[in-house]
Amino acid sequence: MVSTEFNEKADAVKNLTQRPSDDELLKLYGLFKQATTGDNTTAQPGVFNLKGKYKWQAWKELEGTSQEDAEKQYIAFADELLAKYQ
Repeated sequence: MVSTEFNEKADAVKNLTQRPSDDELLKLYGLFKQATTGDNTTAQPGVFNLKGKYKWQAWKELEGTSQEDAEKQYIAFADELLAKYQ
């Protein structure tokens, strides 16, 4: 169960005035999925699905991280992005 603060940060990041870099977005995605779902147990996307493959890998790299820890990391990283791009 994610916290209210987590949901507020997720909403705030969606409304940034500037777009973060692809690497920042992938990190954010991986932390979000790990915090909300847990370890990535989905099948790896096919070779031609590059966007899906990068997103899958960003989430897979966090395997073993607890959902609570991923949530804390997400909030901290969202704060960095909000300070940088707002």
